[in-house]
Amino acid sequence: MKHANSKEALWSIVLAGGEGTRVGYFVQRWLGRQRPKQFCTFVGTRSMLQHTLDRAACLATVERSVLVVAQTHRQETMTQLDGRGVGTVLFQPANRDTAAGVFLPLTYVRARDPRATVVIYPSDHFVYPEDRFLDTIREAVLAAERLHNRIVLLGVAPDRLELDYGWILPGARLAYSGTKQVQAVLKFLEKPTAQQADDALSNDALWNTMVMAAKVETLWELGRQCFPELMERFERLGRAIGTSEEARVLEAIYLTMPARNFSSDLLQQVPDRVAVAELTNALWSDWGRPERIAEALRRIGRTPAFPLEALSGPFVPIPNETRYPMGV
Repeated sequence: MKHANSKEALWSIVLAGGEGTRVGYFVQRWLGRQRPKQFCTFVGTRSMLQHTLDRAACLATVERSVLVVAQTHRQETMTQLDGRGVGTVLFQPANRDTAAGVFLPLTYVRARDPRATVVIYPSDHFVYPEDRFLDTIREAVLAAERLHNRIVLLGVAPDRLELDYGWILPGARLAYSGTKQVQAVLKFLEKPTAQQADDALSNDALWNTMVMAAKVETLWELGRQCFPELMERFERLGRAIGTSEEARVLEAIYLTMPARNFSSDLLQQVPDRVAVAELTNALWSDWGRPERIAEALRRIGRTPAFPLEALSGPFVPIPNETRYPMGV
């Protein structure tokens, strides 16, 4: 087996299929139209998607990268990829929650390299500085190679109560011959109550970034265990990859694809198969609320690419979505 830090051994999966509706009203005030946040440039000259692709390219070759986006965002995606190489771009026919978002690209990696190690990156997260984030990813990859049968998540020490984030209660330290501490996972908390979050904070729990490293075979095994009805469809797709039936099968399996959540339907069901590596000396934020964007940029002293008035403008309704005024 090749060393985990070798570019030849590693694949990257970038998840960019979301609609970004939680910050939709802020983006509409700013741009005058709807645009998923991963395609927005909140600071500097690169969008969140472009930042994520560039980070992923530091660790895995372009040929071993897979990007998954919504079919409805094809034109926006191709515009943002101009000048950036991606090995495979997949357009999801429909949104079937996060498990399908992970296992669709994983199906393509497995078809080409079933023994691969993958790093999975959400495209709507902010990290600074990037070199420390990448150092932790390297350690997570090494741990996934050494521990082999575990998913290794990146966790972040919380600095406040946060009820929107998932929390990880870490357990004993695991031996894997790396330089960074990697711990077992005792329990996951998704969308906790204020009391649960306060208790987690007191017990050294970590925020779950959903950035992870794992062996393809480990993820596939856990998928079969946790939602076999989903995996049967992706195994059907895997057999069709590279044939004249591939596009038709992809469309067909999504017509009846059950919606499954990767966190609640997989991670929470098998905590003994998950480990966590803590991201230290770096800032991480899930930019799911406008105030998080402003706060993160304030902390690193960067000027936002949007007018600050957009943060406090009038509420703009987003059709067919649960809507929250800012700050709730």
